[in-house]
Amino acid sequence: MARKNDNRDDRRKPGFVGARDQTQCRFCRRGIKYVDYKDVETLQRLLTNRGKIYSRKRSGNCAGCQRKAKKAIKRARYMALLPFTA
Repeated sequence: MARKNDNRDDRRKPGFVGARDQTQCRFCRRGIKYVDYKDVETLQRLLTNRGKIYSRKRSGNCAGCQRKAKKAIKRARYMALLPFTA
């Protein structure tokens, strides 16, 4: 006997509509196109206390902004605005 798939919708959670709500990263929310390497306060929020760069999952950045932030952090390190290690 073949099973009916009519009850498939009944097994889902009642509040589930579809794809979960996409939240924007901190740079996309502000409409920032260029992550400035001279903005040390913003870049320090993306670093651990040991000087490592937080992952995308931890920082909440989208892929494009994470790449821009990584490049800005590396430029700031080269210019001695941020430490390489703590």
